[in-house]
Amino acid sequence: MTEHAFSDAERRAVYRAIAERRDMRRFVQGAKVPNDVLARLLQAAHAAPSVGLMQPWRFIRITDTTLRHRIHALVDEERLRTADALGRRCDEFLALKVEGILECAELFVVALGEGRQAHVFGRRTLPQMDLASVSCAIQNLWLAARAEGLGMGWVSIFDPRALGELLGLPADAEAVAILCLGPVPEFPDRPQLELDRWALGRPLDEFVSENGWAS
Repeated sequence: MTEHAFSDAERRAVYRAIAERRDMRRFVQGAKVPNDVLARLLQAAHAAPSVGLMQPWRFIRITDTTLRHRIHALVDEERLRTADALGRRCDEFLALKVEGILECAELFVVALGEGRQAHVFGRRTLPQMDLASVSCAIQNLWLAARAEGLGMGWVSIFDPRALGELLGLPADAEAVAILCLGPVPEFPDRPQLELDRWALGRPLDEFVSENGWAS
Protein backbone atom coordinates (compact mmCIF):
# COMPACT_ATOMS: atom_id res chain seq x y z
CA MET A 1 0.00 0.00 0.00
CA THR A 2 1.25 3.50 -0.78
CA GLU A 3 0.18 7.03 0.06
CA HIS A 4 -1.52 7.18 -3.36
CA ALA A 5 -3.91 4.31 -2.62
CA PHE A 6 -7.66 4.84 -2.48
CA SER A 7 -9.54 4.35 0.76
CA ASP A 8 -10.78 0.86 1.64
CA ALA A 9 -14.34 1.72 0.55
CA GLU A 10 -13.16 3.23 -2.74
CA ARG A 11 -11.02 0.20 -3.54
CA ARG A 12 -13.90 -2.16 -2.81
CA ALA A 13 -16.10 -0.18 -5.18
CA VAL A 14 -13.55 -0.41 -8.00
CA TYR A 15 -13.08 -4.15 -7.58
CA ARG A 16 -16.83 -4.67 -7.24
CA ALA A 17 -17.49 -2.94 -10.56
CA ILE A 18 -14.88 -5.15 -12.22
CA ALA A 19 -16.24 -8.35 -10.67
CA GLU A 20 -19.90 -7.57 -11.38
CA ARG A 21 -19.56 -6.28 -14.93
CA ARG A 22 -21.55 -8.44 -17.32
CA ASP A 23 -22.06 -8.57 -21.08
CA MET A 24 -25.77 -7.83 -21.06
CA ARG A 25 -28.33 -8.86 -23.68
CA ARG A 26 -31.61 -8.24 -21.87
CA PHE A 27 -32.82 -4.71 -21.19
CA VAL A 28 -35.84 -2.98 -19.70
CA GLN A 29 -37.83 -1.85 -22.73
CA GLY A 30 -38.95 1.76 -22.76
CA ALA A 31 -36.38 2.79 -20.14
CA LYS A 32 -34.21 5.90 -20.46
CA VAL A 33 -30.69 6.93 -19.51
CA PRO A 34 -30.62 10.48 -18.08
CA ASN A 35 -28.50 12.92 -20.08
CA ASP A 36 -26.19 13.70 -17.16
CA VAL A 37 -25.50 10.00 -16.62
CA LEU A 38 -24.82 9.50 -20.32
CA ALA A 39 -22.41 12.42 -20.27
CA ARG A 40 -20.51 10.89 -17.34
CA LEU A 41 -20.27 7.53 -19.10
CA LEU A 42 -18.90 9.02 -22.30
CA GLN A 43 -16.41 11.12 -20.33
CA ALA A 44 -15.25 7.93 -18.58
CA ALA A 45 -14.73 6.30 -21.98
CA HIS A 46 -12.83 9.34 -23.24
CA ALA A 47 -10.53 9.18 -20.20
CA ALA A 48 -9.14 5.83 -21.35
CA PRO A 49 -5.44 5.38 -22.02
CA SER A 50 -4.39 5.44 -25.66
CA VAL A 51 -1.08 4.72 -27.30
CA GLY A 52 0.71 7.95 -28.22
CA LEU A 53 -2.37 9.81 -26.92
CA MET A 54 -3.92 9.22 -30.33
CA GLN A 55 -7.46 8.79 -28.92
CA PRO A 56 -8.61 6.65 -31.87
CA TRP A 57 -12.16 6.10 -30.59
CA ARG A 58 -15.27 7.51 -32.23
CA PHE A 59 -18.70 7.07 -30.57
CA ILE A 60 -21.75 7.29 -32.82
CA ARG A 61 -25.02 7.57 -30.90
CA ILE A 62 -27.93 6.00 -32.75
CA THR A 63 -31.17 7.91 -32.08
CA ASP A 64 -33.02 7.20 -35.34
CA THR A 65 -35.43 4.25 -34.96
CA THR A 66 -35.23 3.25 -38.62
CA LEU A 67 -31.44 3.22 -38.45
CA ARG A 68 -31.56 1.11 -35.30
CA HIS A 69 -33.68 -1.46 -37.13
CA ARG A 70 -31.28 -1.48 -40.09
CA ILE A 71 -28.36 -2.11 -37.74
CA HIS A 72 -30.33 -4.93 -36.15
CA ALA A 73 -30.92 -6.45 -39.59
CA LEU A 74 -27.17 -6.40 -40.32
CA VAL A 75 -26.48 -8.17 -37.04
CA ASP A 76 -29.16 -10.77 -37.71
CA GLU A 77 -27.68 -11.52 -41.13
CA GLU A 78 -24.29 -12.15 -39.57
CA ARG A 79 -25.86 -14.17 -36.74
CA LEU A 80 -27.10 -16.66 -39.34
CA ARG A 81 -23.71 -16.76 -41.06
CA THR A 82 -21.97 -17.32 -37.74
CA ALA A 83 -24.37 -20.13 -36.90
CA ASP A 84 -23.60 -21.80 -40.21
CA ALA A 85 -19.86 -21.49 -39.58
CA LEU A 86 -20.23 -23.16 -36.16
CA GLY A 87 -21.22 -26.49 -37.69
CA ARG A 88 -22.53 -28.90 -35.07
CA ARG A 89 -23.13 -26.07 -32.58
CA CYS A 90 -25.33 -24.18 -35.04
CA ASP A 91 -28.67 -24.80 -33.32
CA GLU A 92 -27.15 -24.25 -29.90
CA PHE A 93 -25.86 -20.85 -31.02
CA LEU A 94 -29.16 -19.83 -32.60
CA ALA A 95 -30.89 -20.47 -29.27
CA LEU A 96 -28.70 -17.85 -27.57
CA LYS A 97 -29.78 -14.23 -27.20
CA VAL A 98 -26.75 -12.42 -28.59
CA GLU A 99 -27.88 -8.77 -28.65
CA GLY A 100 -30.40 -6.28 -27.30
CA ILE A 101 -30.33 -3.73 -30.10
CA LEU A 102 -34.08 -3.17 -30.32
CA GLU A 103 -34.70 -3.17 -26.55
CA CYS A 104 -31.84 -1.14 -25.04
CA ALA A 105 -32.27 2.49 -23.99
CA GLU A 106 -29.16 3.71 -25.83
CA LEU A 107 -27.34 2.32 -28.83
CA PHE A 108 -23.82 3.29 -29.87
CA VAL A 109 -21.51 2.22 -32.66
CA VAL A 110 -17.85 2.54 -31.75
CA ALA A 111 -15.35 2.97 -34.55
CA LEU A 112 -11.64 3.35 -35.07
CA GLY A 113 -11.15 6.89 -36.34
CA GLU A 114 -9.75 7.98 -39.66
CA GLY A 115 -6.09 8.93 -40.16
CA ARG A 116 -4.72 6.34 -37.74
CA GLN A 117 -1.84 5.52 -40.09
CA ALA A 118 -0.29 8.89 -39.28
CA HIS A 119 0.27 7.82 -35.66
CA VAL A 120 3.63 6.03 -35.41
CA PHE A 121 4.32 6.42 -31.68
CA GLY A 122 3.55 2.99 -30.16
CA ARG A 123 2.23 1.57 -33.43
CA ARG A 124 5.30 1.09 -35.63
CA THR A 125 5.66 -2.56 -34.67
CA LEU A 126 2.23 -3.02 -33.06
CA PRO A 127 -0.29 -1.26 -35.32
CA GLN A 128 -3.14 -3.04 -33.53
CA MET A 129 -2.58 -0.80 -30.52
CA ASP A 130 -5.23 1.53 -31.94
CA LEU A 131 -7.79 -1.24 -31.39
CA ALA A 132 -6.34 -1.91 -27.94
CA SER A 133 -6.86 1.75 -27.07
CA VAL A 134 -10.48 1.69 -28.25
CA SER A 135 -11.03 -1.47 -26.20
CA CYS A 136 -9.80 0.37 -23.11
CA ALA A 137 -12.35 3.13 -23.78
CA ILE A 138 -15.13 0.56 -24.11
CA GLN A 139 -14.07 -1.13 -20.86
CA ASN A 140 -14.08 2.24 -19.07
CA LEU A 141 -17.62 2.82 -20.31
CA TRP A 142 -18.64 -0.69 -19.26
CA LEU A 143 -17.34 -0.32 -15.70
CA ALA A 144 -18.80 3.18 -15.31
CA ALA A 145 -22.16 1.87 -16.55
CA ARG A 146 -22.11 -0.89 -13.92
CA ALA A 147 -21.32 1.65 -11.21
CA GLU A 148 -24.35 3.67 -12.40
CA GLY A 149 -26.55 0.55 -12.21
CA LEU A 150 -26.79 0.21 -15.99
CA GLY A 151 -26.07 -2.79 -18.18
CA MET A 152 -24.04 -2.84 -21.35
CA GLY A 153 -23.51 -5.42 -24.07
CA TRP A 154 -20.78 -5.46 -26.71
CA VAL A 155 -22.12 -6.82 -30.01
CA SER A 156 -19.43 -7.91 -32.48
CA ILE A 157 -21.59 -10.00 -34.80
CA PHE A 158 -21.67 -7.74 -37.87
CA ASP A 159 -19.85 -7.02 -41.12
CA PRO A 160 -17.70 -3.92 -40.41
CA ARG A 161 -17.77 -2.83 -44.04
CA ALA A 162 -21.56 -3.02 -44.29
CA LEU A 163 -22.03 -1.15 -41.01
CA GLY A 164 -19.48 1.45 -42.07
CA GLU A 165 -21.34 2.06 -45.33
CA LEU A 166 -24.65 2.35 -43.47
CA LEU A 167 -23.23 5.02 -41.16
CA GLY A 168 -21.14 6.87 -43.75
CA LEU A 169 -17.77 6.13 -42.15
CA PRO A 170 -14.65 7.39 -43.95
CA ALA A 171 -12.81 4.73 -45.95
CA ASP A 172 -10.00 4.43 -43.39
CA ALA A 173 -12.29 4.32 -40.34
CA GLU A 174 -13.64 0.99 -39.09
CA ALA A 175 -16.62 0.00 -36.95
CA VAL A 176 -15.50 -2.35 -34.17
CA ALA A 177 -18.41 -2.51 -31.72
CA ILE A 178 -22.13 -2.05 -31.33
CA LEU A 179 -22.87 -1.16 -27.71
CA CYS A 180 -26.30 -1.76 -26.14
CA LEU A 181 -26.71 0.32 -22.99
CA GLY A 182 -29.48 0.88 -20.47
CA PRO A 183 -31.37 -0.35 -17.42
CA VAL A 184 -31.56 -4.13 -17.11
CA PRO A 185 -33.90 -6.46 -15.17
CA GLU A 186 -30.98 -7.91 -13.18
CA PHE A 187 -27.26 -8.59 -13.20
CA PRO A 188 -26.59 -12.34 -13.21
CA ASP A 189 -24.06 -13.65 -10.73
CA ARG A 190 -22.11 -15.38 -13.52
CA PRO A 191 -21.43 -14.58 -17.18
CA GLN A 192 -24.49 -15.30 -19.31
CA LEU A 193 -22.60 -17.68 -21.59
CA GLU A 194 -21.81 -19.80 -18.55
CA LEU A 195 -25.46 -19.78 -17.51
CA ASP A 196 -26.41 -20.74 -21.08
CA ARG A 197 -23.80 -23.54 -20.96
CA TRP A 198 -22.02 -22.23 -24.03
CA ALA A 199 -18.61 -22.04 -22.36
CA LEU A 200 -17.01 -21.98 -18.93
CA GLY A 201 -14.50 -19.41 -17.73
CA ARG A 202 -11.07 -20.83 -16.89
CA PRO A 203 -9.09 -20.05 -13.71
CA LEU A 204 -6.44 -17.33 -13.58
CA ASP A 205 -3.53 -19.69 -12.95
CA GLU A 206 -3.93 -21.10 -16.47
CA PHE A 207 -3.05 -17.67 -17.88
CA VAL A 208 -0.10 -16.60 -15.73
CA SER A 209 3.49 -17.77 -16.13
CA GLU A 210 6.94 -16.54 -15.15
CA ASN A 211 10.04 -15.88 -17.27
CA GLY A 212 8.63 -17.54 -20.37
CA TRP A 213 5.70 -19.26 -22.02
CA ALA A 214 4.15 -22.00 -19.90
CA SER A 215 3.72 -25.26 -21.82
